[in-house]
Amino acid sequence: MKRITLLLPVLLSVLNVLQAPAQRTSVKALSNHSIRVQWRETDGALKIEAIAVNKKGQWTKLAAPSGEYTLLYSETKPSTESAETFEKITGGKFPEEAYHYQQTQWKESTTAVALNTVGRAIHFFPQTGAAKDNGLEFKSETDVAGITAHWRIDPRFPSDVLVTMTLNAKKKGYFSLATPTLAALPVDQMSWASVPGYFQGNFIQKNFVLAYAYGHGIPDRPVVYRERCASTLSPLVSSKDGITLSVVPEPGLARDPWAKDRITQTDWHLGLSHMNRKAQLSPTLYYPVLGEEKSEMEAGQSVSYTFQYSLIAGDWFQATKHAAVDIYKFRETLALRQSKQALTDRIEKMHHYLIDPKTSLWNIEEFKGKQIGAQSYLGGVVGSDKDAMKNSDYGAMWMLANTTRDPELIQKVLPPAQNFKLVQQQTDKGFFEGAVEGQYYLAKKKKFVEEWGEVVEPIALTYYVMLDVGNMLLFEPDNAELKERLTLGAEKLLSWQREDGSFAVAYDRKTEQETFKDIQDVRPTFYGLIVAHRILKDEKYLKAAEKGAEWFLKNAVETGAFLGVCGDARYAPDFATGQSAQALLDLFDLTQNKKYQDAAITCAKIYTSSIYTHPIADHKPKTVNGTVREDWEISQTGLSFEHGGIFGSATRLGPIQLASHAGLFIRIYQLTGEQLFADMARAAAIGRDAFVDSKTSVASYYWNAMNRGAGPYPHHAWWQVGWITDYLLSEAALRSNGKVTFPRGFVTPKVGPHQTYGFAPGDVFGDKASLVIQEGFITADSPSIDPIISKSTTQNIYYVTLLNNSPQPTAFNLKIDHGKVSESHAAASMKWAETNQKAAIDNIKLPAFGSRTLQLNY
Repeated sequence: MKRITLLLPVLLSVLNVLQAPAQRTSVKALSNHSIRVQWRETDGALKIEAIAVNKKGQWTKLAAPSGEYTLLYSETKPSTESAETFEKITGGKFPEEAYHYQQTQWKESTTAVALNTVGRAIHFFPQTGAAKDNGLEFKSETDVAGITAHWRIDPRFPSDVLVTMTLNAKKKGYFSLATPTLAALPVDQMSWASVPGYFQGNFIQKNFVLAYAYGHGIPDRPVVYRERCASTLSPLVSSKDGITLSVVPEPGLARDPWAKDRITQTDWHLGLSHMNRKAQLSPTLYYPVLGEEKSEMEAGQSVSYTFQYSLIAGDWFQATKHAAVDIYKFRETLALRQSKQALTDRIEKMHHYLIDPKTSLWNIEEFKGKQIGAQSYLGGVVGSDKDAMKNSDYGAMWMLANTTRDPELIQKVLPPAQNFKLVQQQTDKGFFEGAVEGQYYLAKKKKFVEEWGEVVEPIALTYYVMLDVGNMLLFEPDNAELKERLTLGAEKLLSWQREDGSFAVAYDRKTEQETFKDIQDVRPTFYGLIVAHRILKDEKYLKAAEKGAEWFLKNAVETGAFLGVCGDARYAPDFATGQSAQALLDLFDLTQNKKYQDAAITCAKIYTSSIYTHPIADHKPKTVNGTVREDWEISQTGLSFEHGGIFGSATRLGPIQLASHAGLFIRIYQLTGEQLFADMARAAAIGRDAFVDSKTSVASYYWNAMNRGAGPYPHHAWWQVGWITDYLLSEAALRSNGKVTFPRGFVTPKVGPHQTYGFAPGDVFGDKASLVIQEGFITADSPSIDPIISKSTTQNIYYVTLLNNSPQPTAFNLKIDHGKVSESHAAASMKWAETNQKAAIDNIKLPAFGSRTLQLNY
C-alpha cells in the first residue's frame, strides 16, 4: 500500500502539502505544536486513527479516535408530540399533573427530535480526501445527500480545528447534519461532561428523569438540547488524563432571542448534545434541527455551517471560557455597556417606591392579634385568590432603614414586617415546631401556605427563619424575642439533619412523612446552622454546619448535581447553586478550613454555566415594544437565569435581571484573579437600563418583560436594593485594595448569594465608618459614577468612595450639597484619602472600573 503524510502547521502552505513524498499515499494529517489529527484510508474509507494533544511538552493521545459522520433524514416532518413517557426513580409519572408550568417544556423536551430517535440515521466515513485551502477536504456520498467537509487548524487558536460542512440534497425531505465524531471517549475514562446551562457531571445517570430534568448525572441517551438554555454554546467531555474536547458552533448559527422586532426566544436553529447518535460520549452539534428552520429541502438544495473542535490540555472550565471569551467575544461585549442611570440612584429611587404603599402594594393585615405587613404577590401560589402576600429581603429592609434613618421605614414598615416574620414561624408543639408555616400569607383565607402544595421544607426553615431572623439580629442584637425564635429554628434544623449531614427535600404537611424522595437536597440547607453559630455562639451548630457541608461537597460540588428552591418549578436547578458558593465561603471564614474555600471556587465556576455568553452583542438596531434599542441594550449575555435546564423558566422567559451573583463573583475574582468572574459580574450589573422602569427605577424580573417594572412581584425591589448594594461594596473592597470594606451579614433567602450590609461600621482608610444613604448629598454628572457614602464613627468626617462602573475611563464633575449633612453648608477641607492631597471636584478622572475616595472634613 502506498502512503503520503500531509503535515499542516498553522501557517503551512498548500504548496508544502502537495510536495510531500509521493511514495506514501494513505495517511493525511493536520498538525502543529499543540494538536495532531491523523487519518488513514481503510477499505475505501478515511478514518481518524490518532489524535494527540500537547500537554506540557508531552503528547497525550485521545482514546477511541473515530472520524465517523452522521446524517439524519426523514421523508416527513417529525411530530411535535411527546414520543415517550418517563417515571421518577421512586415510580410514578414525571412530571406530576400539578406542575403545569413544566408540562409544555417537558412535552417539547420529549419529542422524538429532542430524544434523538426520529429519522433514519446514516453513519459513514468520507470516501475521498485531498489538500485544499490550507486544510483537508473530505467528500462523501449517501443515497439522500452528498457531504463535503473542509478541515483546517484555526490560525487564531492553535488547539482548535475549524470545520465547514456542506450538505447537498439528492431527495426531498428533512435533513440534519451532525458534527463528525472526532473521538468517542470511553465512559470509564470520562472525568466530566457538560452541555453548559443544562447539566454538568462526572457520572452516567441511568434514571432519565434525574439526568434530563435535574442534571443529576449525565444522561445515558444522546438527547438533543435547544440553544435557548445553553448558557455557553460548547458541549464538552473531559478525560481523566486532563484533555477536554468541546465543539463550538460559529457565532450567528444559534437563534437570536430577539432577532429583529419581536421575541424569538423559542426558535430552535441548533441542537447540542454530549453524545453522538450512537450514544457514545462525543460532544455533537446538529444543524439544521430536524423539522425546524432550513431542515426541509428539495433535491438540489444545499445547506452549510461552520464549527470548531477545541482540544484543550485543561479542564472543562478552560474549555467553556475559551468558547465564551475567545470565540463569542464576551469581554468585547462587556466593553459596549454604558449606564444611563447610576446604580446608587436606582437604590434611592427604589427607596421612594418602597415607602409608597400604592406603588409597592404594601398591605397591613390583622393576624393572631398582630399587625402584619407584606407586599402583594400576584404570581402563582396554590390556593391564592390574588390575595397572597410576601416579604423578600429582610437584610435589605433593615439596611435601607438603618442607612437612611427614614422614619417611614423605621416606624411603618419594619415593625409589621417583623410581626409577619414572627407569625410565619410555627410555635405550636409537634413535628413542625420551629419551622415555617409557609412562604406566603393568604389574606382572605387568613393562613400561611407554601408556594406549591402542602409541604414543609427544611431549606424554607433556613431561608425564612434562620436567614431573615439572623439578618434582623445583626441590626438588633439585643432583641430577645428574635433570638428565641432563631434558637427554636436552629433546634428544629438540628433535629431534621440526618446522620450523614443531609436533609430531606420536604415533608408532607398532613402526614409528616418525607416527600420528593426521588431527588436529593443538594442545596445549601446547612447554611441555617452557620447563622445559628454566628449569632448564638454555640459550637454544636458549627459542627452540624460542617457535617452538612461535608455531605454537600461529596454529593453536589464533586458530582455537579444541584437542586433548585422554586417549588412551582419542581425544584429545577437554579440560583441556589450560586448561593451554595457563598455558603461555603462563609463556612471558610468561620473555620479557616481551605477545602471549603476551594469548594466555593469550584461551585462558583459551575455557576458560570448559569450565565449567558451568547449571542455576540453589537450595536445593531432592534425594535422593542415600539422603541428602537441597540442590540447590546437588550442582550442576554452576562445575565443569569432563574432556573435553566429543560424545564426552567428560561426556556420561555429568558434570563433574569436579579443579578444576586454579582457581588459573589467579584469576591471570587478577588480570590482567584480569574477575569471571567469580574467580567460576568459587571456585564450583569451595568448598562441594563432597557429593563428598568423609568417611573420607579425597578427592573423587570424576566428578560422577556423588558422594562415593565416589578409587575406582579413588587417585593423584588428589596432584592434589587440588596444585590446592588452587595455588588457595589464588593467592588469598593476590590478596587481600593481592601482600604474600603464593610462587614457582610448573611445571604438573602432564595434568589442567590448577595449579602446584607449596614449593621456595623466598616473600615475606610483606617477609620471606622458607617454606611450612609443621603439622597442629594453627592451627585456626579456621569451615570457611570456610583458614590458610596460613609461617615466616621468618631469624627465629623464623610467619605465618598467613587466607583467608575464603565469599561472606559470617565471624566466627571461632582456636585456636593453640604447642607444635607452640615449646618455650616461647607466642608472645612476636602482631600483624596488615597494620597492625603487636596481634592478638587471638577474634572475628576477615573480609569475603567476604577475608584477613588473623597474625604470631607466638617
